[in-house]
Amino acid sequence: MSTKSVPTECCPQFESALWHDQIFEWKDKTFIRDTVWTFFYMPLNFGAVIKRIMAKADKSGAKVPDWLCLSDHISKWKMDIYLAVDKPVLDAFNCTLTGKFYSRVYEGPFKNTGIWCNDFKEQAKNRGLEIIKWYMWYTTCPKCAKKYGKNYVVVVGEVR
Repeated sequence: MSTKSVPTECCPQFESALWHDQIFEWKDKTFIRDTVWTFFYMPLNFGAVIKRIMAKADKSGAKVPDWLCLSDHISKWKMDIYLAVDKPVLDAFNCTLTGKFYSRVYEGPFKNTGIWCNDFKEQAKNRGLEIIKWYMWYTTCPKCAKKYGKNYVVVVGEVR
């Protein structure tokens, strides 16, 4: 996993092998959190929120390791996003995540999210893992997914 600054293109190309079927430990991994409004889970202002928190990170000189941005769909109307940063960011809601996490990479249209989640549950169960909390990582914007020819989504679960 690498630490990169803001790319000249919109979204960097995602390296799926680094995240597929992986178990890893985080200890006080630093994130900044913001909220996206949704309508029946469909984000309404995702792009604006990403631009806002990326600007805060950039202004503070923070880098974004792996361009990691986790989405926590907390209701049909709202999701929190967690942008990984390499240091605390001024004027942002700073937080940390600690624990054991399992990730799997999926590719395809967002309408397959239910299929991916069912597969993730089954794969975690097969490994003897209990999912405590779920996150989704939408690795590229729709424009860049089209440019790269792949729409990768990573399901990341805090597990025990």
